Amino acid sequence: MAEKETTVLKTTSKQHNFKPQVVEQQYDEVIAYDNPKIVEQMEKEWPEMTQEFKRIMFTQYELFCLKQSNYGPDNISVGSRLETPDEVKVSLTGLWFRMNDKIQRLKQLIVLNKKDNIGESVEDTYQDLSVYGIIAQIVKNGKWAK
Repeated sequence: MAEKETTVLKTTSKQHNFKPQVVEQQYDEVIAYDNPKIVEQMEKEWPEMTQEFKRIMFTQYELFCLKQSNYGPDNISVGSRLETPDEVKVSLTGLWFRMNDKIQRLKQLIVLNKKDNIGESVEDTYQDLSVYGIIAQIVKNGKWAK
């Protein structure tokens, strides 16, 4: 059963120009907790942290949608329909390369303390890495471009 919740979404990312807004979010059966009691417990114990996690998650979903409207699904499926294990492997390998690029970027910025010369913030890099991880799961679950 759907339940209605008002969520405030905002971001500090300057690159994507998201503006704070109040959004009426309709949750349906796809977004259901497997362990609602632990979610309730954590939200009660750590309200700011759990709210921030949800804010980031929805902001990343919006970014995913914006980027997919620009790229389309072929950038991940490499032009295939992801119908064979080999096609899926090529797609997941491409995602691995993209995630490795982001890990190497974080290594340069955080571990080695190198200066940023391209204007991609650490926050943007974390965001891209996280979204690629979700995309990999979508590909692996056979739901990409469907």
